[in-house]
Amino acid sequence: MADRPHDPDQPSIAVADDDAPAGRPGRNDRDEDSGFWRELPVLVLVALVVAILIKTFLVQAFYIPSESMEPTLRQGDRVLVCRICTHFSEVHRGDVIVFSDPHPAPGQGRGAIGAFFHWLAEGIGVAQPENPDFIKRVIGLPGDVVEINAGAVYVNGQRLTEPYLDPERDTRSFAKRTVPDGMLYVLGDNRAHSGDSRFVPPEGVGLVPIDKVIGKAFVKVWPPGRWGWL
Repeated sequence: MADRPHDPDQPSIAVADDDAPAGRPGRNDRDEDSGFWRELPVLVLVALVVAILIKTFLVQAFYIPSESMEPTLRQGDRVLVCRICTHFSEVHRGDVIVFSDPHPAPGQGRGAIGAFFHWLAEGIGVAQPENPDFIKRVIGLPGDVVEINAGAVYVNGQRLTEPYLDPERDTRSFAKRTVPDGMLYVLGDNRAHSGDSRFVPPEGVGLVPIDKVIGKAFVKVWPPGRWGWL
């Protein structure tokens, strides 16, 4: 039978290269979808690793657990702590620092594998540290002589000007103390309610080894109404 001549007025019908029915995704679409789902676990893993590295070496968010730093920091505030700062600059008097417990509880014997998975879970925020972290203000550096007389703080015989203190003043006195090498003398801004270097454990943290310093707090990020630099 002879081919029928083509009618120019009759619309032509285009057929997809992969013969996919109309309204259904073609082969290329299916390949892209399956490729995305294959890559998703890798992307999630990379994101987790990057987040853990940032928290471990660069910047970490810290929750203020008590009233010991009021009015500078209130309970429930969140601050960012620069971890890398202590590697490139020394700790200075007046810095607000976060440090790990100078007198930690004995380890729980997790073993190497258990310790790694706990560190990983802690890094992504689903596990709590085995020992608490603290936040205080640096008052005395190694070699400084710190004395507190009726609430007034003297370092090397000079009285400190402390506009950051809580209005509820602590008027107790404490004897002179020379800060040993490798240690820091820290106080809370809310002196009447702070377990700091004035007291030995368990009443306070005592002197803080410099190698226990996690980083310097530099900005309040939460709640939004209290955003500001430290």
